[in-house]
Amino acid sequence: MPTHHPAARPAVPNDWSALERATIIPGSKPGELTLELPAVDLPAGTLVDEPASVGEFPVDGSIYALHAELVDENGRQLPASLLHHMNVMDPNERELFLPIGRRILASGMETGEIRFPWLLFGSRIHAGQRILANAMVHNPTNVGYRGVRVRLVLNYIPEHRPWPFFSVLPWQLDVAFPLGDKSFDLPPGRSERSYEGSPAVAGKLIVIGGHMHAYGRTIEFWDATTGKLLWHGEPAPAPAGAASAVPVGKLYSLKGLGMRITPSHRYRVHVVYENPTGHAIPNGGMGVVGGLFMPDRKAIWPATDPSDSLYQKDLRHFMGPVGKPVVGMPLEMGHMHMGH
Repeated sequence: MPTHHPAARPAVPNDWSALERATIIPGSKPGELTLELPAVDLPAGTLVDEPASVGEFPVDGSIYALHAELVDENGRQLPASLLHHMNVMDPNERELFLPIGRRILASGMETGEIRFPWLLFGSRIHAGQRILANAMVHNPTNVGYRGVRVRLVLNYIPEHRPWPFFSVLPWQLDVAFPLGDKSFDLPPGRSERSYEGSPAVAGKLIVIGGHMHAYGRTIEFWDATTGKLLWHGEPAPAPAGAASAVPVGKLYSLKGLGMRITPSHRYRVHVVYENPTGHAIPNGGMGVVGGLFMPDRKAIWPATDPSDSLYQKDLRHFMGPVGKPVVGMPLEMGHMHMGH
């Protein structure tokens, strides 16, 4: 199975001892792992921003499916709508479009289950591979919950199987790159945002999709070097003022595999909003494209540089309120500071 080859490098010289532990253990079924964050209390009408915790994968394999779950202190399943987002980072590998820690797994309010064709595609993990994980949970109800644990249930193919045939990596390009929260204030009327970058290595985009908030009209992915539109997305019909999913583009078929991108070109994500409310909406905008990327067979994935200022700033942002009491803040206040 083709795979990317990380460049030889020392581990990121960070002391992770101040972080709580995320557990990654075998799940209830063969070929399943459960990644679980430390428990937090979630009072009624509050939002909790969980700081990063650290863990290690216990196996070698290829992930092909994942979904999020929440349970309380008694192990009772809680509504998935309590999860705003969860992110998992490998601090030792860089992102495709930025020299920051690579996001390897994520789930959120609208995500549901993510599943690849297991015979074809998988995202590699390695025994001992260190990860950082954080989450945000919110509770708009009048019922409080104690000991809430956010989980990612991961399905994987063990190493040394002849499948999946292709090794892929998650990728993203966000209009709010390079740093900080990815939501932005949405002005009234029509507005546009974009961001450009070049990939670290050559390869093919296998899957592409987009995410916008309410009043998003279009999101596009361009080859900025040639001026060619590579992908156009529009949200599915939804009630006024409600966000809806952008259909995912599968760039593989019996006729071919993927859309090629190269470091010699610059690529642009471009999002358009039409806000009819007549007033600005705090944190009302977002625009990100992403999906699956298959590096060229002989690609050497560049090392992260822990001394890079962008890397360090992003890492501090990802870590969140480490070392501080994890307490809920009122939803109204939390939404003023909310990012993805």
